[in-house]
Amino acid sequence: MSIPFLDLKAINLTHADGLQAAFARVLESGWYILGKEVEQFEQRFAAYCEARHGIGVANGLDAIMLALKGYGIQAGDEVIVPSNTFIATWLAVSQCGATPVPVEPVEATFNLDPARVEAAITTRTRAIVAVHLYGQPADMAPLRALADKHGLKLIEDAAQAHGARYKGRRVGSLGHAAAFSFYPGKNLGALGDGGGIVTDDDALDALVRTYRNYGSQKKYHNLVQGFNSRLDELQAAFLSVKLATLDADNAARRAVAAQYDRLLAGVDGLGLPHVPEWAEPVWHLYVVRHARRDALAARLADAGIGTIVHYPVAPHLQQAYAELGYKEGDFPIAEAIHREVLSLPMGPGMTAEQVEQVAAAVRAACAAL
Repeated sequence: MSIPFLDLKAINLTHADGLQAAFARVLESGWYILGKEVEQFEQRFAAYCEARHGIGVANGLDAIMLALKGYGIQAGDEVIVPSNTFIATWLAVSQCGATPVPVEPVEATFNLDPARVEAAITTRTRAIVAVHLYGQPADMAPLRALADKHGLKLIEDAAQAHGARYKGRRVGSLGHAAAFSFYPGKNLGALGDGGGIVTDDDALDALVRTYRNYGSQKKYHNLVQGFNSRLDELQAAFLSVKLATLDADNAARRAVAAQYDRLLAGVDGLGLPHVPEWAEPVWHLYVVRHARRDALAARLADAGIGTIVHYPVAPHLQQAYAELGYKEGDFPIAEAIHREVLSLPMGPGMTAEQVEQVAAAVRAACAAL
């Protein structure tokens, strides 16, 4: 039996009744942009994240960008970002006119290394964006201490970490603001694009709400040069349905990860995820490392096991950032990670038998390499 990397259809069919009722409710309302569904979801998601405010926007990239814009990030500024992340983290900085300044990760966790951040801070640095990569929280306490010491804003890129905890606190409550993606494949995924920001900052909340709606608080009266970046009523209604089961879905993912940990322990040449004692990840992805990653992926594909590489090319080596002048070897930890990581099937609907089948295929493939 083949096992897909992620079965979104099966995941969403478990919510079919609620999603159909949400669709009918929005259709009947006759109100499709910035109405009660968005307002209710914003309130529910903010409370879930242990934050005071939630703002729905069009997608995760806009969420990061609008949080930075709301804090005045602009041309001439520098923003510290991980060297190991999806390119959206960098793009959000660039879309503000600022320069992304990459810093290497802690190799064991793949997340931004606080010990390396201070050396990258200059007189032009205005913010740090910490990514909770693969659903595991970054080490936020030392990052917050550095931000406070240097007068910087600390933004959480929590696009993959809905519901994760750091030292008992939800991601979304750890920085000055947090950005989320509701892309369909996320732990809390819409049936289309969507994003959100949560914060305790009253001024940021008001400004981002203005930015997302053409820079307007009153129709046809524009205070700033804004954007059209609004979470729509239908996606908000769908997200409210799925938010109700997010903790249960995350618990199911943890069970899958724990079973992988047991079944793959000691496999020669295979690196397994490392979880610090202070982290409670939500396992958006279960990512292993192998020096012959591509060969491993090919053997798993032959065995009917779906895998994905997150991500094959580090941002500093993308053509989109050639202007920054980075070359291969400038960020060796990130480059090694991008050469070696492989994401195994992961989802709340995976059965123990499916996990056993994946693990058996991995063990066999590694033994043959």
